[in-house]
Amino acid sequence: MGKIIFYEDRNFQGRYYECSSDCADLHSYFSRCNSIQVESGCWMVYERPNYMGYQYFLKRGEYPDYQRWMGYSDGIRSCCMIPHYKGSYRMKIYERENFAGQIMECIDDCESVQDRFHYADISSCHVDGYWIMYEQPHYRGQQYFLRPGEYRRYTDWGGINPRIGSFKRLMDFC
Repeated sequence: MGKIIFYEDRNFQGRYYECSSDCADLHSYFSRCNSIQVESGCWMVYERPNYMGYQYFLKRGEYPDYQRWMGYSDGIRSCCMIPHYKGSYRMKIYERENFAGQIMECIDDCESVQDRFHYADISSCHVDGYWIMYEQPHYRGQQYFLRPGEYRRYTDWGGINPRIGSFKRLMDFC
């Protein structure tokens, strides 16, 4: 079981809300979020309700202001806890939508998609395990959380374009 605490002000001040399960709409609990404490578990927090908008991966620790979780603003509107996964980690990535084009299979982290596969567009994928894709190489930029399943197009994981710079498995963090 996980626990995350959202604070309206920086440095864990002001009104706060404690959460221990997924929440599709946090708006009624606080108006802004400037700091977060993750007491247990790993979480994805989202800037919009219903797990939409910019996504941020948070592991156990303290985040005294939104820049510490690489946030673009003080708006957090939904969250989900990342459960433990005991199966294998595998991702088949495709250059085009609907599992078309060049295909590569991955079982480990990738610091630079361009360097490793000689292309940077990932338009669809099959996923086993929990992964985070990053917009830029070296695990930087906008983040996309992928659960086990099929993603027929980049918009299925919340992407605004198919450009992916890096990705990693979520296995040793939580």
